[in-house]
Amino acid sequence: MPTEPEPQRPPVDPAPVRRELDAARLRAALVRGADPDAFYRRLDVVTETASTNADLLAAAREPGADRRVLLAEFQHGGRGRHSRGWAGVPRAQVIVSVLLRMPGIDLADLGWLPLLAGIATVDAIRSVTGVDAELKWPNDVLVEGRKVAGILAEVAGTHPEPVVVVGIGLNVSLTEDELPVPTATSLALAGATELDRTALAEALLRELGRRWEQWYVAGWDVAGLAAAYRDRCGTLGRRVRAVLPGDTELHGVAVDIDEQGRIVITPDDGGEPIAVSAGDITHLRPVS
Repeated sequence: MPTEPEPQRPPVDPAPVRRELDAARLRAALVRGADPDAFYRRLDVVTETASTNADLLAAAREPGADRRVLLAEFQHGGRGRHSRGWAGVPRAQVIVSVLLRMPGIDLADLGWLPLLAGIATVDAIRSVTGVDAELKWPNDVLVEGRKVAGILAEVAGTHPEPVVVVGIGLNVSLTEDELPVPTATSLALAGATELDRTALAEALLRELGRRWEQWYVAGWDVAGLAAAYRDRCGTLGRRVRAVLPGDTELHGVAVDIDEQGRIVITPDDGGEPIAVSAGDITHLRPVS
């Protein structure tokens, strides 16, 4: 039988939604001052930078720097996992990095911070836009199998306490012609009901701070965090192909996320489940 063509989404007119971020609104909602109980201590918005992560990694050398947010309207030298290049489109994305001190955490648990950021990103997208986003392990955010957001966490230091910068890039109003790769998408292309970047940034940062505080109060116990991640992870239950260093391939079904944040794969050959960390894996692809 002939296959029906995929429905074509109407073209997106980016002009009405590419307004500047409202820095004053974000500070009033999220930064200590007007609200002494607010999570963040400083929030800056810049017109352009090479990398918000790099800027905050440099700022981490300042004594006491903590809970600091940097948003950029445009980023021309960003980096993803495995040092992949990443650039933006002016005022078409939420590009944000957050500097966080992690007092008392075991260094082995730092890998949960980007997964926490993934949970916060998914929840912000769902609540603000109505788009049913999900996580692809470890920390890509997908809509209908296409990447709408990516996350990168980098350790700025470990003594006297760990300091981590976590960066998030969320495609908001990118058109098909502006997408970096065919496997990407944007909230506009996904039919979002809301494309206000200030509202998205506020929801994302609020959820990130709330999740972080819950984790801290729990003594950095990952049980609750792991459960929340599993609920949002679309990789679980799917057949996957993991390409490990040395071009070794592992085929099987992704069955769990363990307490170290590793993905657990039951091999197709019936062997024992194998836990694979993000540092070990090169590619993880669904298998039809």
